[in-house]
Amino acid sequence: MPKRVAITGLGAVTPIGLSVKDTWENALLGKSGISKIDPTWAEGLSAKIAGTIEIDTVEILGKVQARRMDRSSQLGVIAVKQAWSDAQIQFLEKDRLGVFFGTGIGGLSTVLEQYDVLNTRGPDRVNPMTVPMIMPNSAAAMVGLEVGAQAGVHSPVSACATSAEAIAGALEMIRANKADVVVAGGTEACVNRLAIAAFASMKALSTHNENPSEASRPYDNNRDGFVMSEGAGALILESEDFAKKREAKIYGYLIGAGISSDGYHIAAPEPEGAGAARAIQKALIDANINSSKISHINAHATSTPVGDIAEYKALRKSLGKDLDNVVVTATKSITGHLLGGAGAVESILTILSLRNSLIPPTINLDIQDPSIDLNIAKKTAVKLLDKEIGRAHV
Repeated sequence: MPKRVAITGLGAVTPIGLSVKDTWENALLGKSGISKIDPTWAEGLSAKIAGTIEIDTVEILGKVQARRMDRSSQLGVIAVKQAWSDAQIQFLEKDRLGVFFGTGIGGLSTVLEQYDVLNTRGPDRVNPMTVPMIMPNSAAAMVGLEVGAQAGVHSPVSACATSAEAIAGALEMIRANKADVVVAGGTEACVNRLAIAAFASMKALSTHNENPSEASRPYDNNRDGFVMSEGAGALILESEDFAKKREAKIYGYLIGAGISSDGYHIAAPEPEGAGAARAIQKALIDANINSSKISHINAHATSTPVGDIAEYKALRKSLGKDLDNVVVTATKSITGHLLGGAGAVESILTILSLRNSLIPPTINLDIQDPSIDLNIAKKTAVKLLDKEIGRAHV
C-alpha cells in the first residue's frame, strides 16, 4: 500500500490576496482580482485587462535577492516562504527534502527587460544574473535554495498544467521514499505587452475590456476567452509518518493523481475531452476510490468557448451520472488564469473548501451554456455537504 501523503503548509500570492487567508476570504466573497492594465503599454492591444498583484517584493526578499530573480521566481519564493512558515518544520534532514515547482512560461519579463537594456545601454549593462533568471527551472532552483533542499529539485514545464503536475510529482517522490517532505507548486508572472499580444493573436483572451471584473466568465454563454493573471501557490507535502511524528497540523491528504496527454493539438484540447478523462480516471484508480465519493470539483474552466466544453465532456465521461451529485466551481472567474500557477492556487482553494465545507462561487455566470450540464456554485459561496471521504479527498 503506498504511503499516505499529508498536506501541512499552504502559501499563495494572487490577484485577490497576498496570503492564503486573504485569497480564501476574497474567493468566498467572489471579489474579482481583474482590472485594466497600464494604458501606457496597453495601446494597440485587443485585450487590455489582467489580474495583477501589488506587492513590494524587495521589502520581502531584500534588494540583493530580488534583483537576482525574475518576477515569477520572486512570487514563487514568497508563496513558499508562507507555506514553509505555515508548516512549522523545525527538524529535517535536508537530503530528505525535495522540490517540485514549475512555471509555464518563466522569465519572459526578464528577457524583455534585458533585451531593452542591451539595445539602449549596451552589452556591459546587461544583468549578469540574466541567464539563471530566465531558465525554465529558475523558480524551482530559487525555491530549493530558499529551503535548502538536497533530495532533488524538479521543475515541470507543461503550460497551464504545470503546478498540478508538480503536485503529482511531489506525491510520487514521497511515495517512492525519495523524500520525507516536498515543496510543491508553481508560479507565473508574464503580464506584459508581448505575452498578452501573443495570446490575443491566438484569440484566447477575453476582450471584455470595459468591465474587467465581469470578463472571466467560465461556463457562461457569452464567454469569449480567459483573462491572464500573475501569481503563485505553494504546498508542503509530507509522508503521513513524518507529519504525525512531529505532530504537524494536517489540512488533508493527497490520495491520488493522474497524468495524461491529448496527443492532439499544440494549443486546442481534444474536443471530446478524451485526454483529460484519462487523467481523471487514472487519479481515481490511484486513489482507490470510485466516482461516487467525489463531492466537489474546482474545475480548470478557463472561460474559453472550446476549453470549457471539452473539460465538461471529460468530467462526464469519467464520472458519469455521479457528476450530477458534485458541486463544481470555477475560481478563474475570480482570479483570472495564473497559467503555471493555476493548479497550485486552485488546489489550495479546494483543500480549504473541503476543510471548511464551503465552496467559492463561480461569478459572472449569468446564462449557463446549455451544453454544459453541471451543478455549479453560482454567485455566492455554497455549503458543501460532506460525503464519506469528504475531507480526505483533494
